[in-house]
Amino acid sequence: MKHRILGGSGLSVSEYALGAMMFGAMGNTDHDESIRMIHTALDAGINLIDTADVYSGGESEVIVGKALKGRRDDVVLATKFGLPMGDDPNHRGGSARWIHRAVEDSLRRLDTDHIDLYQIHRPDPHTDVDETLGALSDLIRAGKVRAIGGSFFSPEEIVEAQWTAERRGHHRFRTEQPPYSILTRGVENRVLPTAQRYGMGVLTFGPLNSGWLSGRADPTTGHRSTGRGAKMFDLSQPGVRAKADAVQKLTALAAEASLPLAHMATAFVRAHPAVTAVLIGPRRPEHLSDLLAGADVELSDDILDRIDDIVPPGVDVNPDDFYIDPTAPIIDKRLRRR
Repeated sequence: MKHRILGGSGLSVSEYALGAMMFGAMGNTDHDESIRMIHTALDAGINLIDTADVYSGGESEVIVGKALKGRRDDVVLATKFGLPMGDDPNHRGGSARWIHRAVEDSLRRLDTDHIDLYQIHRPDPHTDVDETLGALSDLIRAGKVRAIGGSFFSPEEIVEAQWTAERRGHHRFRTEQPPYSILTRGVENRVLPTAQRYGMGVLTFGPLNSGWLSGRADPTTGHRSTGRGAKMFDLSQPGVRAKADAVQKLTALAAEASLPLAHMATAFVRAHPAVTAVLIGPRRPEHLSDLLAGADVELSDDILDRIDDIVPPGVDVNPDDFYIDPTAPIIDKRLRRR
């Protein structure tokens, strides 16, 4: 497993990182099996584990904490805060009040005395970034956190956070965590170049685009294709049909290159010079084994060029997958009405 330095932090991390969102009620409810998966990933050379307080209401952090007993010093441990942890309106966001409470809760669940990378899960439009960076800097000085980062930040928000840190004397965000896959390439336009410009590490998630690039015979089926995410798999939607067409072409290209589609998809993300590590989030042991088998795959320029022909650089195939796009519709009602 190859390693890269994480955003000037001096931390050496594996090119594959283990995302823990699927451990717990949101995915695999078997704690013992989830722990074995974590150990399998560590034994394969992965040394970066990323979770969040909101994943299964804290259950994911508990599972990760159990798995790391006796192995904590060998792991770069990342978690996130900021999404709602209950109905109380103050149990979310980037306020100093919530950050100091949230970090203690995460430290307890993870059963550790420090977090290597503490990330705000989403930008908080209701809190001055100076407030957030100040509180996070206090945690670094207290030894509870080693480095800090963001997730889902727009280019403008990345710049604002970097400038605020410099002008106010705070520790700065060392990392950004955006979604990135062959089907969702919008971050190539400005998010990834902006992160590069500030020397930030980039941890990408969703390389298989919620299973679309997993290699399943029918990617519109699976555990994510029902409930809240059903629209993303509804072939009556033009954007979903466009994804299905692209996946068909990508599947043929992967077969021609004698590669499983999932391996081509993860290798594509790793090939971008801004990307430090690709988060993989398996739910079952067989999913993890399959992804680990593709850890050393490197794509030729010819294959990368042909991927560009199918999905042009900087394009999100389905507009509803926009994720980070300043021209996209504002769906958060708090930003447009009282």
